[in-house]
Amino acid sequence: MESNPDASGISVRGRVLEALFLDRDGTLIVHEPYLHDPDRVVLLPGVREALTRVHRAGVKMFLFTNQSGVGRGMYTLADVAAVNRRMLDLLHLGHDLFTATCIAPEAPGETSPYRKPSPRFIREMLADHRIDAAAAWMVGDSPVDWEAGLAAGINVAAVVPDPAAPKAPERRADLGVAAYPTLLDWLAQVCG
Repeated sequence: MESNPDASGISVRGRVLEALFLDRDGTLIVHEPYLHDPDRVVLLPGVREALTRVHRAGVKMFLFTNQSGVGRGMYTLADVAAVNRRMLDLLHLGHDLFTATCIAPEAPGETSPYRKPSPRFIREMLADHRIDAAAAWMVGDSPVDWEAGLAAGINVAAVVPDPAAPKAPERRADLGVAAYPTLLDWLAQVCG
């Protein structure tokens, strides 16, 4: 039987990575405002490779996405699910890749216990799965992603695919969040 070099886990700053919370649009797939057509889903560079390594290491992954287009009446939760399925098809890592998925369908300003920057989903998953917050990361491209992770007490990183047009660089700097061009770059630089 051939051994899996990733089976011993991924180490981050001396700790084994236990959980990875991931934003969808702009982190895993190309950000297209109010994306609801599965045929328009495009993986960002390096995502498949990064998630393959994390998956093989046995790290729990959680998808955490705000989808205000639902609350605005632009598309349905079924459309969001279709986009997620297409993303999973493109990843070729199985439809059970994510331990749990949180979709916050409310529009900004609507009451929502789960809409980022709320840390509720992260905190619940840490408790439910007995994950050490110091061994968990939130990776996303938006200030609400970073704020949710920080409020939950976990590590945070930014994915900034287009350095010419980074999202909220001042807010990222204020929060002390390091930026990486891709999820794979984060994995290579932070996790070795």
